[in-house]
Amino acid sequence: MIIFLFFLFLFTSHLNTALSAHCTTLTATKTFQKCITLPTQQASIAWTFHPHNATLDLCFFGTFISPSGWVGWGINPTSPEMTGTRALVAFPDPNSGQLVLLPYILDPSVKLQKSPLLSRPLDIHLISSSATLYGGKMATIHNGATVQIYATVKLVPNKTKIHHVWNRGLYVQGYSPTIHPTTSNDLSSITTFDVLSGSAATQHNNMDILKLIHGILNAISWGILLPMGAVTARYLRHVQALGPTWFYVHSGIQLSAFFLGTVGFALGIRMGEMSPGVTYGLHRKLGFAAFCLGALQTLALLFRPKTTHKFRKYWKSYHHFVGYSCVVLGVVNVFQGFEVMGEGGSYAKLGYCLCLSTLVGVCIALEVNSWVIFCRKSKEEKMRREGLISGSDKGSGTHN
Repeated sequence: MIIFLFFLFLFTSHLNTALSAHCTTLTATKTFQKCITLPTQQASIAWTFHPHNATLDLCFFGTFISPSGWVGWGINPTSPEMTGTRALVAFPDPNSGQLVLLPYILDPSVKLQKSPLLSRPLDIHLISSSATLYGGKMATIHNGATVQIYATVKLVPNKTKIHHVWNRGLYVQGYSPTIHPTTSNDLSSITTFDVLSGSAATQHNNMDILKLIHGILNAISWGILLPMGAVTARYLRHVQALGPTWFYVHSGIQLSAFFLGTVGFALGIRMGEMSPGVTYGLHRKLGFAAFCLGALQTLALLFRPKTTHKFRKYWKSYHHFVGYSCVVLGVVNVFQGFEVMGEGGSYAKLGYCLCLSTLVGVCIALEVNSWVIFCRKSKEEKMRREGLISGSDKGSGTHN
């Protein structure tokens, strides 16, 4: 319960920080009526909609991830996806180093990366556009620098629900922005909201909640409980005073981990179905492998032979190999999950690393203690065979 609350605090505090990032209606040149924080990349949009002439004044707030990178925002007139977006991309001019803003149309060839992305006029009614760095004329483009992209667009009458697309990349080749990172956050930088009412579509909000629950459950189950269960089996079964209690503790922890991991795995599958354009790659494959090994371990309990059975040693070898493989895959996939969710430098990952390092420290201490006891018993057994100590002095090690 403490671990769950700990991770819940870390994830929600990070989520609240991200959702409260620089959403303001005040800029150096204009004041807008509404503002909304976008679900990824700590970006936001402030706007004013004029219903009498269907004109939209807006300012997109984004951040650079590289001094030679780019930040882009656009509108997709037909659907909430990257292909078909009419975009404005800001980046440093390769000749002068000054900030420039150019228009691009993201046709299907961009996604296939068959040719460089070239600037061309947009086929939407763009009245004006500009870009400035936060900090005024003395500001410079660097990693983390905030850019403001201003645009005034004439919308189709009676159509106030707009598909917004935004992203950022590491560098630009000439005047051609290169492909952006392909993490889950980068591939889901799309939202739809009504510029008249300010109400956003709920899909991304639901996705954020699913990501949060998915991350918490899997970090606790595959990343903490499963290794803890392996530790209890390795070090507690040799404590004679516990008797068979170690087995029930081990089984209870592992079954709890597998149950929570199954829920987290199912949420991951559901998120994949809700994001057909997002490729999870390695994280998805590791998740399937860990879940299959966990299922095999659970089924192995039903076919556990008695200690006197001749196949017991083969079952133990299988159980150890599959169990440790599942633990390794689970921990590796938790770290991969942090990267996929864009939490590679978050406090949540730091908290998990602290929990895992504490568990590793406990394992090292128990392993050293086991070897000390083993070496001491081996020495006493050798002395007993040589007649240096008697059987009654087994525990004390007193010389005759």
